[in-house]
Amino acid sequence: MQLSRKTLTARWAWTTAAAIVLLVILNVLDGALKAKTGYGTTSLQGIGSGWGVRVIVDHWTSPPDAALAGFLLGLDFLFIPLYGAALFYGALAAVDRFAAYGGRLKRILTLLALAPVGAAICDAIENVLQLYMLTHASTDIMASFALEATAAKWLGILIGVLLSLAALVGRIIKKRD
Repeated sequence: MQLSRKTLTARWAWTTAAAIVLLVILNVLDGALKAKTGYGTTSLQGIGSGWGVRVIVDHWTSPPDAALAGFLLGLDFLFIPLYGAALFYGALAAVDRFAAYGGRLKRILTLLALAPVGAAICDAIENVLQLYMLTHASTDIMASFALEATAAKWLGILIGVLLSLAALVGRIIKKRD
């Protein structure tokens, strides 16, 4: 299935806008949790040991804090396909703008366009591991795997953001010509 340039641009715009809105909501709520308990759900992303996860969980002992942490983790699961799609559409727009006619550059950009999809998969793995560690015993190995998934996720997001920015700059430059 091929998307027209107009359809691609429209999907890129609305998924990006929705992802930004949801990102703001996640950050505001996570900031409130962090202000109240000292740790937000994003704090789990930098923990590489089972003990570190337990320390964070011990700060979420009151029911409202635990419920907010659980809600944020669930909302993050909904955020994954949204930002993954937004960055993927942005990457496809970059391919369309800079390598529309084939060749080596198109193959490279097309391969790089899959990075946001990989980031979303790594984010889902990270969230599943974190959720399991919050509800069961957390081990150093699981925390280490979650930390590695986090690193891979951020690399994929970085590539997606750079390609999306390149596509945006390409659209601005194209309009001036």
